[in-house]
Amino acid sequence: MINQLVEKDLEAAIVWFWKAINAGDRVESALKDMVVVMKQLDRTEEAIEAIKYFRGRCSKQAQESLDNVLIDLYKKCGKIEEQIDLLKRKLRLIYQGKAFNGKPTKTARSHGKRFQVSIKQEISRLLGNLAWAYMQKSNFMMAGVVCQKAQMIDPDANKACNLVFCLIKQARYEEAFSIMQDVLQGRLPGSDECKSRKRTQELIMELKSIWHPSLPLMESSDDHDHIVLDLDEDFLKGLEQLMNEWGPLRSKRLPIFEEISPFRISPFRNDELVC
Repeated sequence: MINQLVEKDLEAAIVWFWKAINAGDRVESALKDMVVVMKQLDRTEEAIEAIKYFRGRCSKQAQESLDNVLIDLYKKCGKIEEQIDLLKRKLRLIYQGKAFNGKPTKTARSHGKRFQVSIKQEISRLLGNLAWAYMQKSNFMMAGVVCQKAQMIDPDANKACNLVFCLIKQARYEEAFSIMQDVLQGRLPGSDECKSRKRTQELIMELKSIWHPSLPLMESSDDHDHIVLDLDEDFLKGLEQLMNEWGPLRSKRLPIFEEISPFRISPFRNDELVC
């Protein structure tokens, strides 16, 4: 009956979902379905409040998927700070080994289908979303740092284009051009997709309009670098503390973090740290 209502009357469907939740009838499913309908009706703010209010009635296993829904809702309604905070929290859970229960993969669901997600894939996805959020705040220094980290873990053409955009905004044109060549020459997964190639061509045109290889490069000041990085000083310190706690000698540390340090020197610049 509810499925028929969703097809015919979205507002009435929300009422039915609300009743099901209050009655304790398949709360997790009803909450997620209600949020989907609210999103269709552009009632995003209400959907966010509904998740916050009712998530306490959902199982522990459902909390991660509810977080993913919240991230999508925050993105839709422009709540960038909330999105950044939640993405950082999810990354911390992975660093602490809590999100995957010490396993290299986990089972995820999307559109009713189950599939396996690796630690590398999940971290790269979260970092990619975090980079996008910083880009919306025009914090291209931090966005580039985060995007580069995502590329180190699970590179693809889409993240490469985002990194190029951030580098252009920082007047780091030569590095941007080098990365674009990787996409054009098919060195990255997704390079052959029309969307990636089109965006790369657009970025090349933008770069050509403002820079020529014979011209001197503009250097960002060290003071500016520190100012931008200081905006997330607590997060960077948190990562450092987690990495010290889960050092190489600790058996519970996840394999991915044996390979990647939270403060790895960037291959682009000698004075920049990657969070």
